Amino acid sequence: MAVARIAITAGEPAGIGPDVTLAAAINNWDAELVAIADRALLQDRAEQLSLNIECVDFDPSQQRNAHRAGRLPVLDVRLAEPAVPGRLNPANGPYVLQTLSKAIEGCSAGTFDAMVTGPVQKSVINDAGIAFSGHTEFLATATGTDRVVMMLATDTLRVALVTTHLPLQQVPAAITAQTLRETLQILHAALRQNFGIAMPRIAVLGLNPHAGESGHMGREEIDTIIPVLEECRAAGMQLEGPLPADTAFSADRMAGSDAFLAMYHDQGLPVLKFAGFGKAINITLGLPLIRTSVDHGTALDLAGSGRADAGSMQHALQAACRLATSSKGES
Repeated sequence: MAVARIAITAGEPAGIGPDVTLAAAINNWDAELVAIADRALLQDRAEQLSLNIECVDFDPSQQRNAHRAGRLPVLDVRLAEPAVPGRLNPANGPYVLQTLSKAIEGCSAGTFDAMVTGPVQKSVINDAGIAFSGHTEFLATATGTDRVVMMLATDTLRVALVTTHLPLQQVPAAITAQTLRETLQILHAALRQNFGIAMPRIAVLGLNPHAGESGHMGREEIDTIIPVLEECRAAGMQLEGPLPADTAFSADRMAGSDAFLAMYHDQGLPVLKFAGFGKAINITLGLPLIRTSVDHGTALDLAGSGRADAGSMQHALQAACRLATSSKGES
């Protein structure tokens, strides 16, 4: 069985992305791990955190080997200026996107079987003069993918989103019949193909309070959501909804659903993060590559302190390894 090779982008250099990347490297893994970051940054941070890790240059021509604790291959991408833990620097905004581009290129070329992304700081990238709304949107554009779906998952709950990083006032107009239909199709296919669920059960939330209450609190459910759900049910999908968001996540419904589909970011993700913060992962569905990510931000105040929780990075790596292996038809 071939060893999967997983790329890890270390994210914002002033945040905890380097810390949790290094924390993953102190464990043995069945896959080969390759960090994409400034090698000097990782080596300095390892010393600051008193982690016995040697950061070495990545050689893609070498035979793949399962990761062994204490030695981390790095595809070296140089910072514009030295990074200081906890201190954002717009000069390094382009560096963050360069690490992502290197991971995408490597996955597309077959050098990597999956990519795991550390947390980025959207504000500092925009402060650098680069329009950036998030990993999900960047990956879609870079791979020429018309529609992707952001899904966060714990061991017991999966929540996907129809819209992602949009101002709330723009959400209703963004929920069109086509967008909702394509989102459901991508989610349904991913649950079958990537998670082995033969007949996925998807609970769909409404947009408005009380799912519109028969049109008295908004007509999006009547005009858009219900017709699409009926169309998709006729095509063989097992869907429940639209459901009022405030009561959708009951214990019985969670036990009887394989995934929830929320209409916008802060409708579904607070529930998921409350249920499993630090153990949840982000998976981008619909891409021509495998991408998982941590469920947390850059935590600038914890960078370099040794107090960052690496649990989400560990789970994201585990998921990437499983998905990479399943995509090769291996078990």
